[in-house]
Amino acid sequence: MDLIYNYRLPSRVLWLILVPLLLVGAWYLGVQSSKSSFLVLSSQPSDKKFTSTNLSATVETELAKDQLPKQVGLDDTREEAQMISSKKKLSNLERIEAGLGQVRAAIKAQSRSRTLDDPEYVPKGPCYWNPSAFHRSYLEMEKHFKIYVYEDGEPPVFHYSSSEGILGIEGILINQIELSKFRTNDPEKAHVYFLPFSVYSIVSYVYVVDSHEWDPMKNTASDYIDSISRKYTYWNRSLGSDHFMLACHDWAPEISTAVPYLYKNSIRVLCNVNTSERFNPSKDVTLPEIYLPHGSLKGLIGGPSPSQRSVLVFYAGGIHGYIRQVLMEQWGKNDDPQVEIHEYLPKNVSYYGMIRKSKYCICPSGYEVASPRMVEALYMGCVPVLLKDHYVAPFSDVLNWGSFAVEMTSSDIPNLKKILMAIPQKKYNKMQRRGKTVRRHFEVNFPPKRYDVFHMILHSIWLRRLNIQVHDT
Repeated sequence: MDLIYNYRLPSRVLWLILVPLLLVGAWYLGVQSSKSSFLVLSSQPSDKKFTSTNLSATVETELAKDQLPKQVGLDDTREEAQMISSKKKLSNLERIEAGLGQVRAAIKAQSRSRTLDDPEYVPKGPCYWNPSAFHRSYLEMEKHFKIYVYEDGEPPVFHYSSSEGILGIEGILINQIELSKFRTNDPEKAHVYFLPFSVYSIVSYVYVVDSHEWDPMKNTASDYIDSISRKYTYWNRSLGSDHFMLACHDWAPEISTAVPYLYKNSIRVLCNVNTSERFNPSKDVTLPEIYLPHGSLKGLIGGPSPSQRSVLVFYAGGIHGYIRQVLMEQWGKNDDPQVEIHEYLPKNVSYYGMIRKSKYCICPSGYEVASPRMVEALYMGCVPVLLKDHYVAPFSDVLNWGSFAVEMTSSDIPNLKKILMAIPQKKYNKMQRRGKTVRRHFEVNFPPKRYDVFHMILHSIWLRRLNIQVHDT
């Protein structure tokens, strides 16, 4: 027995056993994202028909003075992070995570207080789940958020996409991110890393029409990520969880599967957001599809008051996809002047004119869930009727869609008029008024303006970065 207890492994053997174990342990800790719940911006459960992103908030970093006017309480996070940094020598990433921790705490504290002062806009009312938490989170984003855009890759597939048509929001936002004040040229100071390939451009320039070949498109995305993962350390450090892509083309979810960590870990900002096709609202972001026929908001904003809207509900569009087919079968040939459901409008009838005449505008899924009708309705003062299955509405971690839109699924189609008629006039007036309030969050501006769709997309990415922690290996 003494021989067993007194026996010691040779030191060389110990090192051969311990070193690999330590290296494996360090790698595992370095790449795992912390999923602890820190702060909930959405304080109420979503209607069971739709998915709401009930996100936690972690917070941010490098705490440099920005161009915003000083807000009471906001500079506290900077001072606290600097105190942490002064106690010991921290790596760049540790300083970033320390700053994020302080901002997270500040947002959580603000969620129980009234909103801060803001000379331009203060979120208020039931159209926000928690206006105080959203406002604080947004102001913290403006002060601290840094995005690194990989410079690798050449247009037109990288750093460029068309800004025209119903998919044009992809090109608009890629360009605005590249020119944004949130962009940093120092990857060591970044909170997130933008993968600047355009799926719309990949489809336009790489795909061979009628070939039905996915591989060339998928290889374009996977080769790019393979290249930046070899050249830089940041992808491998987090296994892509602090990286994001942005795309409005319907094929984007499928192309993202070319890289398992892009699909599973990265923030995918997508128009095609179907939870039955593994869109994950806890890490992915809904990009609203927005059509600007003249390349700007000209002629799109505004509409008459509720009392001047004579049509109860309106829809016009192609019959593609199950939901639209059922909608047309049920209501397409009715003679009710209050229910205007059409495949094609008569030539002398204006599409936008009908939106402005209607109280409710149906926004149905087609072959995919995305459609510009939802934003068009908000622009023109028509209450959106979201007729979609497995859809995650934009900014639903901040916005209470049930307060300014009607949410339906395909099973509600036979009772469409009954459901809408049952909504009291007083409630409709409130919904219409709240829709005008949140409209600013969907407006496209050149250059971007505070709280517009560009900033709301960045805020959604910001929240998801706050919801993870990245560690040095």
